[in-house]
Amino acid sequence: MIIGIGVDMVDIARFERQLERTPKLRERLFTPAERELSLQSLAARFAAKEAVAKALSAPAGMNWQHCQIGREASGVPYVVVTGTVADIAEAKGVRRWHLSLSHDGGWATAMVVAEG
Repeated sequence: MIIGIGVDMVDIARFERQLERTPKLRERLFTPAERELSLQSLAARFAAKEAVAKALSAPAGMNWQHCQIGREASGVPYVVVTGTVADIAEAKGVRRWHLSLSHDGGWATAMVVAEG
């Protein structure tokens, strides 16, 4: 059963300007494992985190550090939730995440399906 669906798009140039203006933003939004990735990858991961929040109906109190976007050796992206995000997902009955990422033409896009 589908619990929620989330989609988000990030303007990569605008995202870069935000990171430059607010140096602590990278630390607030991304886990240590994510922080050293390319700008395009960071923008896609931010879009994915936003899409996860939307799939969970954007509840208050979510910590961005509690949602990590990884990539399997094959290149398939995946979602890892811990802490506040895991608690919300569990309360809603989410047992599996489906994630698609793309970036092209200056935009990063993510689609997430939360399955129960």
